[in-house]
Amino acid sequence: MLINEIASPRLSAALSHLNASANLLFTSASLEQAGAVVGRIFKPCQVDLVDRGARADVRMHHIPMGEISLNRLRYSCRVDIAPSLLKDFFLIQMPLHGSATVVSRGQSLCSTPRLATVISPDDVTQMRWEAGNDQCLLRISRTLLENTLMGHLGQPLTEPLRFEQGFQWQENAAWCALIGYLLECASQGLDLEKHHLIRQQIGQLVATTLLHSHPHNYQQPSGQKRAAIRPTHVRRVQEYIDSHAHAPLTAEMLAEIGGVSLRGLYAGFKNFLGVSPMQYLRDVRMDRVRAELLSGEIDNVTGVALRWGFAHMGRFSAEYKSRFGESPSQSMRKR
Repeated sequence: MLINEIASPRLSAALSHLNASANLLFTSASLEQAGAVVGRIFKPCQVDLVDRGARADVRMHHIPMGEISLNRLRYSCRVDIAPSLLKDFFLIQMPLHGSATVVSRGQSLCSTPRLATVISPDDVTQMRWEAGNDQCLLRISRTLLENTLMGHLGQPLTEPLRFEQGFQWQENAAWCALIGYLLECASQGLDLEKHHLIRQQIGQLVATTLLHSHPHNYQQPSGQKRAAIRPTHVRRVQEYIDSHAHAPLTAEMLAEIGGVSLRGLYAGFKNFLGVSPMQYLRDVRMDRVRAELLSGEIDNVTGVALRWGFAHMGRFSAEYKSRFGESPSQSMRKR
């Protein structure tokens, strides 16, 4: 079923992947059974029928992707939902059809296909889903988001991260592109358990996109001018990345290796190299892909890209051509 309330035909088609039978977690006429399964994916919640005697036809699809997951949940009847505190994750609820009333932080929002809601880990929330409400739910690890934010800020958080509750997601091109990308990855049947670099990069992409797409209680600091001589910790981290680019690296690991705080790590790379440490890592991995393609020992671009953590072939090819002035296949033919 295509979602006729979604503006972009491409996004509608991508969202249809969440209907795939391979991703079907359960279908049930029992609210008790549905609540138990939903509670295992998210948090325990109380679900009650609004209209006595109504048939509780519930359907859920689930796509795990490491520290995030994509889900699709539909209730055929009106239900009141009182979830427990999320505590260790954020939840973005994007209605595809129908509507829901979400009450949180003393604010009541009517969520529709044009207005998503963002529930932060410590929000006390109550919801009423109207009959036929069909939602795409994106679950994001709190640790992932807060660590990514600390990396961007270059300093520890002084208070919990909180987003504005209402999110006009379809008006944000970057967010819509992200959802389409995640669904395209899911449609390829890629086993992320076997591709840890890709799983890690997908998580970072989701966290960064949300932090830049939707208002929250932190602001990015203004940039600083680059200096000329690299300090020891920047050089040490560079050398480690160069030697361990094949491994799943995080900003926290690199800061520990450099013997500095996250703030010091990001400030050092920005000031002396003009890029973040994670972008430097991505550039190194792209260089390794090129070296393999030029070696004369490779006959499959996709395999090399996946091995170095690049999952989306279209995006990878465009980035490769922008960096080297030729396509990956053209590099491979040079051997």
